[in-house]
Amino acid sequence: MNASRSSRRLILSRILRFYLHRDVNCYVFHRKLKCSRVMKFAKDTLMVLNQPKILVVGATGKFARWVIPELMRRDAVVHALVRNDARAAVARSLGVAEVFIGDLRNTDSLAEATRGMDGVFYIGPAFTPDEAAMGIAIVEAAERNGVKKFAFSSVIQPTNTRLKNHASKIPVEEALYSSRLEYTILQPANFMQNIGIAWPSIILHGRFGEPFPKDIKIARVDYRDVAEVAAIALTEDKLAFATLELAAGMFSRNDVVAAISAELGRPIEAFEPSFSEWVQSARLPYSEQQMHMLSKIHEHYRNYGLGGNSLSLTAALGREPRSLRDYIRELARQNDPLTPHLAKDS
Repeated sequence: MNASRSSRRLILSRILRFYLHRDVNCYVFHRKLKCSRVMKFAKDTLMVLNQPKILVVGATGKFARWVIPELMRRDAVVHALVRNDARAAVARSLGVAEVFIGDLRNTDSLAEATRGMDGVFYIGPAFTPDEAAMGIAIVEAAERNGVKKFAFSSVIQPTNTRLKNHASKIPVEEALYSSRLEYTILQPANFMQNIGIAWPSIILHGRFGEPFPKDIKIARVDYRDVAEVAAIALTEDKLAFATLELAAGMFSRNDVVAAISAELGRPIEAFEPSFSEWVQSARLPYSEQQMHMLSKIHEHYRNYGLGGNSLSLTAALGREPRSLRDYIRELARQNDPLTPHLAKDS
């Protein structure tokens, strides 16, 4: 238990001793209240003081934002660390209690944001050259400030060091293993939301392409399930010190277009663009170095696919994960209002 939580409990005990008196009537803030109302006040105070304070780093990001409603459903008080005032306004619109403006490269801002928190959720910026250093910095800041729980959204198979964006997660995981934090490491597969990004093009052109063979199977996951697991980890104890590969199963592009065709009621074609054609179509805001890292991922998919199963995700959720068909059905029926907030996996 950190110092902030201990202080809150001490304050609570003093409130209870003062207000829960045997007299028929009590005075609270100079107003005469019946003891039943005082009891309710005390219970409400207890509930508020027991709510965990969770910092969501990059809370307005395309994936971290999904953690916010899951935490709120579990009565957590959500705080956000964002880059600028514009992002702060978005964070407030999502319902966070407090916003910190800072930078993952600035240790002072990390110290301020983690102070008094009970837990931290962190997902690093994709394909950033100093991703490992930024991740280690937030882990160290959390530990110094007595944070109890830390949920890190890593990547499936981080020890596949041929892929630099996978290998960059290893130092962050090592920092957690060598800390006093109650960590939960989440290793999600390729995000189903990548299909959502391509949805307007799929509807317009009647085909869906990725730069690897259409019969290659890769593990995919709906990131909303990952967000739910993160929230469970930060508000309960059952996932403490767990490292979990998270996938809903393996699917080829043929599987994807079969599901899309069934939901739309018209045929959708699976095709294989070159990597350069795919990049041009996707209009990704990446540097040449970042594009090279991304090309290596698709080269790996071409040669080996991406393995993964739903066992650990099902166990963590206590239910079956959202299926590929579930996600595509949502796209087809709602025209995917979630799509503008989604992006490539990290």
